[in-house]
Amino acid sequence: MEDNSPQLSNTGPKPEEMVRDIRLMMERSSRFISLSGLSGIAAGVCALAGAYLGRSILAGYYGEYQSRGFFSGDDFSRLKIKLVALAVVVFVVAFLSSFYFTWIRSKKKGVALLGPTSKRLFWNMVIPLFAGAVFVMGMLRYDEWRFIAPASLLFYGLALLNASKYTLTDVRYLGYGEIVLGLANMFFIGYGLYFWALGFGVLHIIYGSIMWFKYERNG
Repeated sequence: MEDNSPQLSNTGPKPEEMVRDIRLMMERSSRFISLSGLSGIAAGVCALAGAYLGRSILAGYYGEYQSRGFFSGDDFSRLKIKLVALAVVVFVVAFLSSFYFTWIRSKKKGVALLGPTSKRLFWNMVIPLFAGAVFVMGMLRYDEWRFIAPASLLFYGLALLNASKYTLTDVRYLGYGEIVLGLANMFFIGYGLYFWALGFGVLHIIYGSIMWFKYERNG
């Protein structure tokens, strides 16, 4: 006798595939996953260029000290203005370049750059950064230059850790690295510029390269 009962189809998605798809959908809705590795590389290059220029400014200042033997208040004021202006320019260029590469990746993935998740990421990162900026300005006010580099690294690392729950977990490890460098710099105060270059420059390039190979190399 021929069996005319309906047969179950085996062509549908497997349970493990369904679970994986659901997990990916949840991750996309709760995390901003369009950060570009090229953003990290660009920010790192900007930081290294800024560190080089900063070292040139400082070398000229201390070279003048060796030839003249003293500085007037105006000399030191000009030095502060130059270094602060350089830091602002480096930050703006690094931010714009990072924003550009992230915007390109967001368009490619079809993810809204200014969606709810990216806003949560933004605020969780901005609050520690703002606190760090006020702290650094306070040190500038009282000419406590020795601790500016470690404070910058520490607050930036804390901002990355705070924001990492809303983006790729790789950001967390970059935050750990910045914090470690900031703490180490506290014991090598005279080398703040080198730690600054290592944290904001080299670590960003390493992080960006890893991100690119993991998530972007194959499109």
